Amino acid sequence: MSRENPRIAILGFAIECNRFSPVSTAEDFQQDVDIRGNRIVAEARSAASITLPDVPGFFAEMDGSGAWTPVPLRVSLAQPGGPVEANFFKEFLAEIGAGLRSVLPIDGVFVSCHGAALAEGTDDPDGDLFELIRGIVGPDVPVVSVFDLHANVSRRMTDNVSVFVGYLENPHNDIRERGVEAAKHMRECLAGARTAVTMMKVPLVPPAITLLTARGPYADLIKYGQTKVGGDIMNVSVMAGFAYSDSPKNGLTAVVTARNGKREAAAALSLDIAKRAWGMKERFKKAMTSLGDAVQLAASVGRDRRRKPIILADVADNPGGGARGNTTYLLRALKSAGVQHVLFGVFNDAALAGQAHQLGEGAIFTASFNTQEHHEFSLPYDCEAKVLKLSDGRYVGRRGVLRDVSADMGPSALLDLGGIQIVVISHRCQCMDPRQFEMFGLDIAAARVVVVKSRGHFRGGFDEFFKPEQIYEVDCPGLTSPVLANFTWTKLPRPVYPLDEETTWTPPAV
Repeated sequence: MSRENPRIAILGFAIECNRFSPVSTAEDFQQDVDIRGNRIVAEARSAASITLPDVPGFFAEMDGSGAWTPVPLRVSLAQPGGPVEANFFKEFLAEIGAGLRSVLPIDGVFVSCHGAALAEGTDDPDGDLFELIRGIVGPDVPVVSVFDLHANVSRRMTDNVSVFVGYLENPHNDIRERGVEAAKHMRECLAGARTAVTMMKVPLVPPAITLLTARGPYADLIKYGQTKVGGDIMNVSVMAGFAYSDSPKNGLTAVVTARNGKREAAAALSLDIAKRAWGMKERFKKAMTSLGDAVQLAASVGRDRRRKPIILADVADNPGGGARGNTTYLLRALKSAGVQHVLFGVFNDAALAGQAHQLGEGAIFTASFNTQEHHEFSLPYDCEAKVLKLSDGRYVGRRGVLRDVSADMGPSALLDLGGIQIVVISHRCQCMDPRQFEMFGLDIAAARVVVVKSRGHFRGGFDEFFKPEQIYEVDCPGLTSPVLANFTWTKLPRPVYPLDEETTWTPPAV
């Protein structure tokens, strides 16, 4: 091992799992990102990587701060979905294990992670991965990882990392910056820093729409944590978790990494943040706009150009949380009401997109939505449509979470339904970047009503067009409904607030 030219293993495993969604398969990873070896290095150093931005951020900081040698293993990412199929995850672990052993000795390990994975046969695949890594590299090799704010945290995760770095922003516009931060911590660990990582969980599972970080209770918690960073405190991460994982790990968790082995200081701060979270628990409630009110508002905005344009967020059908991106409740209601000047995106229906490509631009036909998927919420709907424009679905994001990220929606089509122009895609993903409309020549600034299949990341991409007061979260059925009482929970720890109003919590002694 060399302090002058440290060898750092690079790997990634990132998926946000919704227990109520269909199983995530090897094909889901292959459709998104599943790369090995030198392809990882090439993507990390490209101007528009297909990886999560923390990988390019880590590389940029390591490249700029001294000599090092990346040892790339495998980076596997998939769109949020159901638990990962058992064979894929077992094979992934086996490959990572064999790969790590083959490159020993190693000076450090960087992991681009999410933290809310599930897999068939295990409720803590992230813990399985970090336990495997630590068991191979030993107790003294730094393992630094970046996690999504919606990670469901276990002690098997925190006990096996040297530095735990959580995103600070939601929408996650800071992923690259967290990769840069991780590299700085890696350099410090390589120089001999001794760290301690602690966690404290509270029985609080907030609805996802209450977890924005520009303002609100979650913003206040994160900002407070950041005032404590410095001196012995290396990192503070307040992880809200992902409710739909229906996991024994669910619950808002404060994770603190301390320098100089100061475990007591880290534990005290973890507890402090947990107490603050519990003290403001009632603030993690938020009303949505009913479907009827949303349609009435859209009709009014469509008619009256003196009113400001609006976004309707179909938060219950957010592919970014494992939903299918193809419910028709809002679409049918807008169409029935004759609402005009609507941009709608992105609707996941590979069969319909394929039909549009076969027919060609200018074709008029009966568009049949959801002919191939028969999920509980994926109801069929037919209406007359005209094919306005076709695309291969490839683009580079320009704002927010997808800024400078290469993305692929698969064969895609812009259809005119008569007052509603809808983007239909083949690769399930949420709507969060203006390019998903602009690639079809659409002018978002000219639209009166924009409908997005997204929970919150669209805010980071569309904020140049819409202020927060122009955004309405619509209460429709779906796999990511913020109304937690709509789900049958089997593994979520109970009681938990706000699902169980009577929930109590007694802070433990540290």
